[in-house]
Order: sequence, then structure tokens, then C-alpha cells
Amino acid sequence: MNSTFTIARLTFREASRRWILWVALLLGIAFLIVYAFGFNEIQKDLHRQGMATQVLQMNEIYNFLTMAGMYAVNFLGVMMAVLTSVDTLSGEIASGTIHTLVSKPLGRWEIVLGKWLGFSTMLLLYLSLMAGGVLMLVYLIAGYIPPSPIQGMALIIFNAILLLSLSLLGGSVFSTLANGVLVFGLYSIAFIGGWIEQFGTLLHNQTAINIGVISSLILPSEAIWKRAAYEMQSPMVAALGFSPFVSNVVPSPLMMVYSALYAVVALYLAIHLFSRRDL
Repeated sequence: MNSTFTIARLTFREASRRWILWVALLLGIAFLIVYAFGFNEIQKDLHRQGMATQVLQMNEIYNFLTMAGMYAVNFLGVMMAVLTSVDTLSGEIASGTIHTLVSKPLGRWEIVLGKWLGFSTMLLLYLSLMAGGVLMLVYLIAGYIPPSPIQGMALIIFNAILLLSLSLLGGSVFSTLANGVLVFGLYSIAFIGGWIEQFGTLLHNQTAINIGVISSLILPSEAIWKRAAYEMQSPMVAALGFSPFVSNVVPSPLMMVYSALYAVVALYLAIHLFSRRDL
């Protein structure tokens, strides 16, 4: 197990040397600056219009803006999970650098698990900074805290780790390019399926709802985000059942269990297939 943590530490260190991580970090900080400036301007304009005494309406606006920021953070987390890990196995196999690792006295499962731990730690820190930054800015500017912020943050982090597990699975079988197409293709299916389900719910179209459910079974990334949004939505939105971020059909706890099993199985298959692959 010590070898696993060594691989995790090396993976984290290697990821920290990549330009993509630092570019993402700088752009993330830029995003928080723009978000803070925009939120502050909207908040000041609401006060100028005399809405400061209308607490309920103000909180609804604050909640909407918070959800918009968290939606962007969720998307950034997905991109980070895939772009930083898409070539970690396939790229090393293609270049031959993987032989340096497999020649050491450690199991192949330790390599995959160590890389997963290293990238998961990186995603945890990155998304904690981004999501925590959004929540902190909203609180500092408006004094507003959305419902269940910890649960929402945890689900956003979990969503990125799900995509990481899928990326490692693809990398254990396919080339880097094919793996990227696979992961982003599945994510696109889940994304569009989620929106079809949302419109189907508004129009009471069961076929459209079923399309969304099936797409969530193919990849539950959008279902995880919707559950995160549901946890953080305002009571009024929950009562009305309408939001750009949450549909009337909220993913159940059973779907979250399915998502966890999905991530575990993807990681297990990545370990299994990599262990059997001819290098």
C-alpha cells in the first residue's frame, strides 16, 4: 500500500508541473474575480432600486446567482478531471514510459489506484478552492448562504471523481485521442439527456423524461449535478419546481448510490483491464 501512496504523490507532483493545471488555476482565479465583480455590481444595483427591504426576493436572486457560479464550477471540475488524466495511462503506454513503473516491484493495480488517488487529491483541492470561493464571495458580498452548501460541494467533487474513474478506464484500453472522444462523448450524451428530461418534465412528456433517465444510466454525471443543485436550491424554487438547474424530477438517493457504484466499477475495470493489458 505504501507503493500506492508513492504513486499518488508522484502523480500529484507530475500534475502540478503541467501547464494545464496552472492555466486552469489562473483561469479559475480570473473566474472568481469576474464573478465577484459581477455579483457585487448586481447587488449594488438591487439596493439602488430599493429592493434591499424585500428580503425574500433578494435571497431568491442571490440563490440564482450562487447556483450559476456553482454550475460553472461543476463544468470546470469535469474538464479538469478529464483533461489532466486522459493520457495518464494511454500516453505513458504509447511513449513507453510505463515500463519504468511496471519494472518496479509493485502491482499494476497499485499504479492505477495510485494515479487515481493523486488526481482525486488534486481535484479535491481545486474544486474546494473554486466552489468554496464562490460561496465565500456570495457570503462576503451579500451575507447569503445557500441551503446545504457542504452537500452541494461534495457532490460536485464526486462528479469530477466519477469522470476521473471513467477516464482511467478508457485510458487502460484506448489511445489518448480515442479515450478523450469516449469520455467527452458520454458526457455530452448525459448533458443533453438531462436537458431533454428537464423540458420533458415541464411539458409532461414521458418519452423525453425516459430519454433523460436512460442517459443518466449511461453516465450519471448530469444526475449528480442536478442532485447537488437540488440540495442548494432555495425553498421557493423547490416549491415551484422550476429552475434552469433543477427539474421537477430530482435524482433520488438511489441514483446517487448507482453513481457511486458506477465510479467504483469503472475504477475496478480500469485496474482489471490494465493488469491484463500487454505492454
